[in-house]
Amino acid sequence: MLILDEPFVSDVLKDSVVASGAPVLETPMAARVLAGTGVKLCSDAEFAQRVVERPDARIYTCSEASIGWVAEHLEATDLPRQIVMLKDKLQFRELIRGLFPDYFFRGVHFSELRDIDPSTLPKPFVIKPAVGFFSLGVHVVESDATWSEVLQTLERDIAKIKNIYPEQVVNIDQFIIEECIQGTEYAIDAYYDDDGEPVIVNIMEHPFASGKDVSDRVYFTSRRLIEHWHEPFTEFLRKIGRLAGLANFPTHTEVRVDPAGHITPIEVNPLRFGGWCAVDIAHFAYGFDPYLCYLQNQRPDWDRVLASHTTRACALVVADLPASTDRSSIRSVDYERFLARFSKPVDLRRINYARYPVFAFLFVEFDEDDTSELDAILSADLTEFLRF
Repeated sequence: MLILDEPFVSDVLKDSVVASGAPVLETPMAARVLAGTGVKLCSDAEFAQRVVERPDARIYTCSEASIGWVAEHLEATDLPRQIVMLKDKLQFRELIRGLFPDYFFRGVHFSELRDIDPSTLPKPFVIKPAVGFFSLGVHVVESDATWSEVLQTLERDIAKIKNIYPEQVVNIDQFIIEECIQGTEYAIDAYYDDDGEPVIVNIMEHPFASGKDVSDRVYFTSRRLIEHWHEPFTEFLRKIGRLAGLANFPTHTEVRVDPAGHITPIEVNPLRFGGWCAVDIAHFAYGFDPYLCYLQNQRPDWDRVLASHTTRACALVVADLPASTDRSSIRSVDYERFLARFSKPVDLRRINYARYPVFAFLFVEFDEDDTSELDAILSADLTEFLRF
């Protein structure tokens, strides 16, 4: 069963919805995207009744904007509790405290931030909304001297983002301060089957331009990543799933792995894979449909899928804009020049930059032994592609 909502539905997801034959909730986005496809849309009452009558129903939401609908219409199920338990970073840290007893975190109300003495906190630390999305309002604090500057930046960030996403997606009232997790960052798209066993449909590495970088600029997937991390990440997800009681449930999990191989979770996003249909990278890289895997209880045959791959890899480039950019003054984007930065672009998705702080999502192929294009774009000032 599917809920399609703002901000974005890709053609890959659209084709998957049509192919699945699964019930789709009637939303403005679903009506617009699926017009002319013959897909019948369900009313709120009909969709909710189907879920309640089928405890094993598999629901997929492409956007966290749907969380409010689930909370309102599916309160008779366990879904609202599970969503809050995972989405709220404070509740999630409490859930897994037994697995990571030495991990430091603390909840604080936005109005109390200026009363905090940064010298009492272990550094470096991260401050971010307890309920957040897309690295919005995320800052790294490395010293006491930078705390005042971070607060000023955070206040400006909040003023800009508070009207972009609903409260269920980004809550700017409650924040979490937590230790800065060291190591390489990865994103894992997976679902829990009928028995609560995790099934991984994609793994991406998330490189950064520097230690202070918290952006979502680049993600990539490759044969080496899947082969090396499939089993360790499956076992890690199994532990989380057991604590949360997950079954017939998709997740987008972000973790960091330190040099010793210890896996520490950053967050687990509920009822979806990568936001903005980022999981489509599995379709471009490996040729299978990650949505149908979940909806139809299919497991990727990774041995077969990876047999034809050597060093060919696929990346997602998120053309994000600095928070300081006056998006209302942007006249146009030079998309051709942006594409020219890459030798093998696969799929360009133009985004309404007037509404969101992003002007494109771009999937590209590259040789895993040559990451020069990705390294360059990581630190690039993307305002060079804007016309004001």
